[in-house]
Formats: sequence, C-alpha cells, structure tokens
Amino acid sequence: MATKIKTVYFCQNCGYESSKWMGQCPGCREWNTFVEETVKPQPKSSSKSLGSGSKGSLSGDYSKPLSLSEIILNEEERADTHIGELNRVLGGGLVKGSLILVGGDPGIGKSTLLLQVAGNLSADNKDILYVSGEESLRQIKLRAERIGKFSESLKFMCETNLSNIEEAIVRSKPEIIIIDSIQTMYNETVASAPGSVSQVRESTGVLLRIAKSMNISVFIVGHVTKEGQVAGPRVLEHMVDTVLYFEGDRHASYRILRAVKNRFGSTNEIGVFEMQEKGLVEVANPSEFMLDGRPENASGSVVTCSVEGTRPILIEVQALVTHTNFGFPRRQANGTDYNRVNLLMAVLEKRIGLSLGDYDAYVNLAGGMKVAEPSLDLGICLAIISSFRNKPISDDVVAFGEVGLSGEVRSVNMAESRVMEAAKLGFKTCIVPKALEGKLKGTCKNIEIIGVSSVADAMKVI
Repeated sequence: MATKIKTVYFCQNCGYESSKWMGQCPGCREWNTFVEETVKPQPKSSSKSLGSGSKGSLSGDYSKPLSLSEIILNEEERADTHIGELNRVLGGGLVKGSLILVGGDPGIGKSTLLLQVAGNLSADNKDILYVSGEESLRQIKLRAERIGKFSESLKFMCETNLSNIEEAIVRSKPEIIIIDSIQTMYNETVASAPGSVSQVRESTGVLLRIAKSMNISVFIVGHVTKEGQVAGPRVLEHMVDTVLYFEGDRHASYRILRAVKNRFGSTNEIGVFEMQEKGLVEVANPSEFMLDGRPENASGSVVTCSVEGTRPILIEVQALVTHTNFGFPRRQANGTDYNRVNLLMAVLEKRIGLSLGDYDAYVNLAGGMKVAEPSLDLGICLAIISSFRNKPISDDVVAFGEVGLSGEVRSVNMAESRVMEAAKLGFKTCIVPKALEGKLKGTCKNIEIIGVSSVADAMKVI
C-alpha cells in the first residue's frame, strides 16, 4: 500500500504545526511566518530511551524516577579550548556531552572560530570530527593552513546526510563534533527539504541524542535571519544547552561573542575578538580596544562604563545634534535602544529646558557594542547636551548612572568595578549617582569621585 504524503504548514518562528495556512501564528502571535511542507508519515517503531542501558549511554538510571538524595551530583567535566574569551562565555570551558549552537551573520567568523577551537583541542590529543555541509575539503584546508597547524586527531568530513554522519560517529567515536551548518543537514525520515522547519528540528534532535547518549560535545552552526535570530523554529534554541551569537560588522575587525542561553554558566558574559589575517585573536583589554581612536576635544563625546557579566567595559558614547531641514526631526540610535534615546531626550526637554524639537539627533556607541544597560543613560544625556551646546567634555571624565523620568540619577550595580576600570585606563574624574558617592570615595586615590543627584547637577559639573 502506497504511503500517503500530506501537506502541512509550519511556523518558521516557533514550529507550530497547522493543517492550513494562517496569517497569524496561534503559538507565538507572529504574522506571515507559515511555510508549506510535505510530510511523509513514518511507520510506528519502538525506540530505546537515551538512558536505557544501551552501549554509549550515560547511565541506566534515566529509565526510572529518582529522588534528590539518589542523584549523584558531580561537577561538569570541562575541556579547555585555549581561547580565554570563549572559555569565559561558556562558563569556564567546554562541558562534556553539551550541545552548543553558534549563530551569526554570514562571514562573521563562526567557522573560523570553531576551526581554531578544533585545532586547539586536537593539540590536546582529543579526537574531533569536523563535518561541513557547505565547504569542500579543499576549501577547509586552505582556511586551515592560513590559521595554523593541526594535529592528526582532527578529522574532516563533507556530508549532509545525518545517517552517514551518525555511522561515522559510531565508527570513529570522537570526543567533539562540529556541524557546519545545521541548515544543510537532512534526515532521510523527513520528506521536506534541507533547511526547512521539520528538517532543522529533527536533525537537531538526532544530534541531541548523540550528544547525550554518547557523552560527546557537539557544536552546531546556525544561519541567522534578517532580524538577527537563528533561522528555523524557536524550539531549536530550547533544545540546545548553549546558544552563542557572533555580533559585529563583518567588514570591521572586531567581533563580539555573546551567550544568550547557557545551562552551564552565566548568560551575561561576552568575549571580544579581533579578526586578523591568521584568524580570530582575543582582545585582552576590551575597554582600551573600544576607546582606540577616540577624538580629542570633540563635542558630543563622553566615556561611560557598562558591565557585561563580571567585566566592566568603557564605551565611548557619541551624539550629534543638528538643526533639522524637515518638519519632523529625525532620531537614530546605533548600539543602544532607540526608544530609550527618545525617552532621555524627552527628559532633557522637560527637566533641563533643552529645546530639541527642531533638531535631528544621532546617538552611536563607538566600537560596535550593543548595550541595553540603563547605566549608559547619564552618558547619553551628557553627550546630547555637549553636542547641542557645542561644548566638549574633558577627555579624562567618565560618567555612568540610570536616569529616571524626573531627571534624577539612580544607582547602578558593580559601581566599584566600574571606577577601578576607569582609573586603570588613566581617567581622572568619575561622575556617579549621589547615592554611591560616599561608598566610592575610598575606592581609588587616583580618580576624583563626583556624585550627582540629577542630570542638571551633572550638566553643571561638566
């Protein structure tokens, strides 16, 4: 009897399945996300669970319920990638048996970073399998020769059929697998084309089973959409243990690796890299890197301090306020929240008396950082005031603090670390919220602490 093939519709955002096309997804409430796919029903078959005691499984205890007292809690076994910035983002190293998704724009450096990781780990005599569905072996070798030398324990394979990949994994038993990319892989049991919602979901499920049952660390590369999200269903990010995003302009030298999900560490840490001829190089001092090339005695420029995880980073906030030639002034923000900038400009108009209704305003965070932390509020306000009045702020001044709707400057966390970072780079004055002034007075003798209770007070100081 011939197997009947049916047509279903999947939401590209969340993976919701429907028998008919709908304009709005009932699951995630997004519009125009349904795509048509053909599904071939598979015969029912019994399958063993991950922990059924089969060869390569972690433990047979997964097949029965356990109380907390029966669960043995051991610290995760981590492998050093020999890339300090990546170790920081991962939470201290690569956890054995973890599934890691790496996303980013085309040409940003995902494959280069993973090839460097593979090279470093292979030097520790770890067996690694690098599977590419996008490049030929010759292309990979050309890139590898540019990066450096590699051990014989690193094996390469060009394949998109998951069945063949699984056979190679069972045969070679590697400790680490790199899949580049998940959108090119296909499962023969799924009738839809590679890259579709069904294929991405099922292929990730197979890799998840391999990672957990055989205790293998798996990296998978994912393409991103024009909105900056990993292409495929949202369930893909829920299935993996860690989600890493590469940020930055591929035509610039800097790259920022950010963890948006991490079951084995913090999601606030970032890693900063610089793209060079021989691959990605760690940036040991991101603050110095972000301030490189800062103009002297320029209006609309002020240095503020953000905290990413446990690391304070100094960032230059630039603002340009100019008279508009149109009836409706233009507002633009690069690196920070556009709506937050509009809110701060409204505070300046109401509380300070700046007449910004006839002026275009552009705010930029130099260095390519994307920060939504409220501690940048005071720096953004001072940069806008400086540009509006065309009066530069001293180059040795750092300012941070959250600004409320009444124009008050509120406290922020990790203030001591921010002040120490500013002092380390030679800044002489730090403008902080008034509530933190007494606490920070004795933090460092080489920097003057000035507390302000409102934006008006800060404006008088500068």
